[in-house]
Amino acid sequence: MKDNLLLKVSNLDAGYGAIQVLWDISLEVKQKEVVCIIGANGAGKSTLLKSIVGMIPSSKGEIFYSGNNITKMASPERIKMGLGFAPEGRHLFFGLTVEDNLLMGAFQRKYNKSVKEDLDFVYALFKPLKGYSRKLAGNLSGGEQQMCAIGRALMSRPTLLIIDELSLGLAPVVVDDLIDIIAKLRKERGISILLVEQDVKVALDIADRGYVLEAGAVSIHDKADRLAKNEHIKAAYLGVA
Repeated sequence: MKDNLLLKVSNLDAGYGAIQVLWDISLEVKQKEVVCIIGANGAGKSTLLKSIVGMIPSSKGEIFYSGNNITKMASPERIKMGLGFAPEGRHLFFGLTVEDNLLMGAFQRKYNKSVKEDLDFVYALFKPLKGYSRKLAGNLSGGEQQMCAIGRALMSRPTLLIIDELSLGLAPVVVDDLIDIIAKLRKERGISILLVEQDVKVALDIADRGYVLEAGAVSIHDKADRLAKNEHIKAAYLGVA
């Protein structure tokens, strides 16, 4: 593998039981890179992310992370290796406090100074969460829940943060804040980002490269600025005839 290659997905097939969703997917994420996955609803975007983090088994192909073959690894082992996942819908524990939800992201570590430092980092990154640390997660706004979900993923100390639907259902001002945070994570922590984003303009604005999924297969992959100028992308996803 290339020295700066963090994630490599090769010829991946995956699905749910007898229903195949992904077909021969190949994808790469380099160190300190932001990569987006775009496509229509039902294209297989979330399934791809779940396959990468080990929530859905693959039926063909391989997944390499930091040069290691993780294809057969269970999801907790992949998280331990440096994958962080903020799923679509956030999947917080609504009956637990914000802080307890964040600490769930560090479940494979003993509570010590490093965990406290990471908690302080998340609170500094998402300032509203600090004031709501004892508040039940179920009482948070949509934007605050997304902050908590991303913060929980960061508590596992990832080198690759995977986000499923960054902006879905959020106010534009909240989305702008999250975009700034992604840039900060890359610049200050060297974290790579792989995200699925329903707002294609947002996705292409913040990404270095992008992959287009159609019917469970990669139809196009290119630099983000080139995708933004692609006539098919403009017509199908950006509303430009």
